[in-house]
Parts: sequence; structure tokens; C-alpha cells
Amino acid sequence: MRSLIAAVVVALLPIAITAAAQDAKPAAARTAPPPITAFAKLPFLEGPKLSPDGTRVATRVAVQGKSRLAIITIGDMSKTALIDPGNFELNSWSWVNDQWLVVTAGNTQPVEGDSWYVRRTFGVSADGAKINALATPDTGQNADDVLWVARDGRPHVLIAAQGSIYSDNVAFWPEIRDWDVSTGKSVRVQGPSAGVMDWYADTAGVVRLGIAYDDSSRSYRALYRGDANSSFRTIARARKGDSLATLPALILPQSGKAIAIDDTDGYDAVYDFDLDAMKVGARMFGSPGYDIGGAITDPAGTGLLGYTYTDTRSRTKWTDPKLAQVQDELDKAIGDRWPDIVSWSKDLSVLIVHVGAADSPGGYYIYRPADGRMSLFATQNADLGLKRYAAVKTITYTARDGTEMSGVLTLPMGREAKSLPLILMPHGGPFARDDEEWDWWVQFLASRGYAVLQPNYRGSSGFGTKFGKLGEGQWGLKMQDDLTDAVGWAAKQGIVDPARVCIVGASYGGYAAFRAAQRDKGVYRCAVSYAGVSDMTAMVRYDSSFLNGGRSKDYLRLQAPDLKAVSPINYASDFSTPILIMHGKADQTVPVRQSREMVERLKAVKAVYRYVEQPLGDHHFTREADRLQFLQELEAFLTKYNPS
Repeated sequence: MRSLIAAVVVALLPIAITAAAQDAKPAAARTAPPPITAFAKLPFLEGPKLSPDGTRVATRVAVQGKSRLAIITIGDMSKTALIDPGNFELNSWSWVNDQWLVVTAGNTQPVEGDSWYVRRTFGVSADGAKINALATPDTGQNADDVLWVARDGRPHVLIAAQGSIYSDNVAFWPEIRDWDVSTGKSVRVQGPSAGVMDWYADTAGVVRLGIAYDDSSRSYRALYRGDANSSFRTIARARKGDSLATLPALILPQSGKAIAIDDTDGYDAVYDFDLDAMKVGARMFGSPGYDIGGAITDPAGTGLLGYTYTDTRSRTKWTDPKLAQVQDELDKAIGDRWPDIVSWSKDLSVLIVHVGAADSPGGYYIYRPADGRMSLFATQNADLGLKRYAAVKTITYTARDGTEMSGVLTLPMGREAKSLPLILMPHGGPFARDDEEWDWWVQFLASRGYAVLQPNYRGSSGFGTKFGKLGEGQWGLKMQDDLTDAVGWAAKQGIVDPARVCIVGASYGGYAAFRAAQRDKGVYRCAVSYAGVSDMTAMVRYDSSFLNGGRSKDYLRLQAPDLKAVSPINYASDFSTPILIMHGKADQTVPVRQSREMVERLKAVKAVYRYVEQPLGDHHFTREADRLQFLQELEAFLTKYNPS
């Protein structure tokens, strides 16, 4: 442990600098690209969060290729506490008060003869010396739904957790307990209610809303009460197969008052929300042409500091005048890099600011607006530093049916943007999107001489309701055409050589790579699928929420007229390109058998493929060793089948 703490202390050694003094020079002068190990590194810091008094930072750190929870005292790194989660994955962490954090984690455990992903919540002291499991002896599979955190200094949180794993037991439906994170003791504040899996509390810690699902009728209803002394009543219902249209993002203590994100005008925007009537009111904020990402609550939890949204990149609109002024000052001082305020003390006197760009991993800084100076807290990647790498920009193109869409284009340094080899990289989700941000995969490929194009095909999120709905019924069909049309655009521009194109993707992007190798003969020279889906009908049987956050099985069945017809596993003999297939055995989102069974079909027809299974790999590359192996296999495969 001492050696690990020493490594963290060295990496976090602060350097006092002014914002304008950052290294903004491109790395074009290098004669050789960075080594593959540099791109495979896990981000050194993830999700840094300041304690309310601004004296400590809680964050996930990467040490010797593995993740740890670090609690760092600013100005005295010798007091750094490192917590090894063992076989648990760290999923979230937040301060309850200056002395305690609430941390959620999960791991795969054998349950009833099968492997289940079990979620738990813990109270962790600020010195890392004490950890309290916030669970009862009967706690079921899911126990990490933190509904509320006290904002008055008390070490209390509300957590919804299952009391049984058996659906015929009423305790299968979550109860809510008020936990003292410092003692690990709790009291029940809301018992389980049949059908209610999701509960919501207001900013004062009163449970006010529950969403019930009736499996027999496949319908939802909303249960609501105006205050702690009232009974729950049904205030809204959804039709068979539909979900409730709008739910609150923030429930205020006043009866009926809330804030919601709704798409009334075709794009997600922030509105006043009347809970009594379940209706949106006045529009508070929106971003023309794009969806709002979310609302940021103030330290007291009773109001808003601002909103997040993404146009060509992720941004924050601060409604708090102090933070708005700080952001304006930082923008002017930093120049063409992006200063993003990511955490703050309760009085806003201490801030954590990430400074980076799409072509630089950047670093985190401690900023005190009162003295106007920043100190470097940690770089994200010690090997890559703060230099600039391959240029990234947003492009637009038109699909064959006239639909306008965007993509993100990254061009290799030191090469003319003409007749380049191309990596077409569709994102996962598929209800997700790509934007201008640092991407370790993309930058690695660009460093090896490839242009990389990431199309936001129809059905991608962030571009409004209409664009999202264009993907319904089009998985593997028009959504696949959009990928081909992106290649056509790049070729027509003269940027790429259409005879040197490879498709590379993960998750849904891995499915798209399977589908391209099977369906789109002549477009791609090779394909790479990481954790991809090959059999859509099997995914319906395995997991009704396939990458889409709890949607019903109806959702997946509606994504193509015939799921069997768009499942590459049924057409192994049609595969027309060499394909690299990789999958983590520990993947809990897309089971490894999706790749194993595809490989068996390809083997039977003597297709050209390479299969690599990572014994400890998961769906999200949380292990540095898995990242490195993937990049090594990817580089070797591309060198053989689509050299740059």
C-alpha cells in the first residue's frame, strides 16, 4: 500500500501555474508517434469531487493499471487515502459531509446457479479508515439507488434497495431506508410497493414519487404525494407498451413543484413541472437544435447552478452568476483549450477545472477565483502530457434519403488530408452520440496514420426527438446505410481512399461491424467488433434492457421489422471481409456468447477471422491490460488487412 500511495503522491504533485502559461503547442514536431502503451493508459483521474469545505478531493485513480478510490487532502498529499475495491467496480462516489462519502459499487456473484451483477452502497470516512456496508442481511440484487443526500452536514442518505431476489415476494420491490453512513445503521421510511421499482425524493429528503410497472398489462403508472403526511395516489398512466412521457429531474419541497426535462418543442429542454397535474409549465432553458443533457443542482440541493448540453462538444450553461463570471474569465484566459468546471466547494470558493480539448487529454486544476490562479492537480495521462495531438472537427453529410446528419472527423498529424486510409467508427448505444472530445481509441488510430470518422447515424441521441425516432425499426437497415453514406462523403471530399476503409466498433458499434462484414460487400476492407451483438433475438432473451437503460422487451423488438433478419449470426456465409472479434468474458452488458457463437458459425464456413477473448475483460475497458491488448491486436490486424 505504501508504494501505491507514493505513486499517487508523485503523480499528483501540484505545480503552480497561470492559466495562460499552459503548453498549447501541437506535437507535430515528433518524428515518431507515442508508444501504444501511452494510449492504453487508464485516465489517471476520473470524476474528481471536492468536499463541501474544499479541503479534500475524492476521485477514482488509476494505479498500476487498476482503479482505486483516492481521498486526497489538498496541500498535504501525504494524507492521501487509497482504497482498493477488490473485485468490486467503483460506480459512483459523492460527499455527504466533510467527513463522509457515499460510494456505490458492484460485482458479479453466483446467485441461484447463475452469474448476477450485484450492486451495493457503502459509507466511507474521509480518512479512508472506516467503511460501512449500507445493506441489511436480506438485501437483494440491487441496493445502490441513492435518492437523497443530506445537505445540512448530517451523515444521512436515503437508499432504495431490494429485500429479496424473488419476484413473488413483495420485498423484491425496493424499500427505502434512511442510513447514517457514519454508523451503518438505518431506519425504514418507505416500505415496498408491488410494481414500484423506481422511487424519487424531493430536495428535503421526503419520498414523493414512485413509478409502478404492471407486467401483465405492460403499462406504467405514477404514484405521487404532496408531502410526508399524505398518502400516495395515482396521478398518471401510460398506455400499453409505452412509458411515462415526462418525469421530474428535481422535486422541490413545495407541494407539486418540480423541474423536468421535456421535449415539448422537439428537443429536450428544461421546464417548470407541475407534479399534481404531471404537466410541463414554462420553459426555463434550451439549446437550439440540440437536447439538454441535464440540470446541475446547487450545493444546498434546492435550486440550480446551470445546465449541461452538447452541440459540437459538451458544455455547461451556468445560471449562477458567480460561476458564469468565473467561466467567462477562464474562457478568455485559456484560449483555444476548454476549461470545464467539474466540481466545487459549498461556498464556491474552491473549484476543480479540467483543461483539455478534443486533441489533448489535458489535466485537472485547483482554482480559487479569489486569487485568480490555478494549480495543476494532475495530468490525465503522464505519457501524453498536455500536448496537442490529432485535430478533431465536426462535419455534416447527407444520407441517401436526404436526411442531414453529423459526424466527428479526426485527421492524422503530418499527413495531407488526401486519399487517407479510413477507420469508420460507429458509436455504441445506439441511443448515444459522438462529439468533439479526447478519445483514446481514435487518437491511437490517428497516430498510426488513419483518418477516423465517427458518424452520428439516425437514432443517435442529442439531436432532438424526430432524429432519435428515425432509428426506430432501422437497426441494421437504414442505420447501416448511414454508415456507408459517411464513407461515401469522405471519399467524395477526397479525404480518404475508398479502397482502404475498415469499420471498427464496440457494443452496438460492434454489431454494426458484424453487420457491415456480412451485408456491405465492397465497402469495407476489414472489420473489427469489440463486445458486439451478433444475435438480436438472443439479446431479447438475455436482457430486455440491452444498452438502453431499462427499456422493455417491446423496445428491442421494435428496432427492426425482423430481428432474425438483421442478426449477422444467421448469415455467416455472407461475411465478405476479414474480421477481428474481441470480447471480455466478464462482460455483463453483452454476454460473451454473442461473440463465441458468431465465431463458431464463421469457423464452420471457413471465413477469415481472428477471435480474442479477454478472461477478465468487461464491457467498458476498466482494466488497462485489456486496453493494451486490444490496441495491440487492432494494430496488428490493421497492419495486415488495411495498412496505413
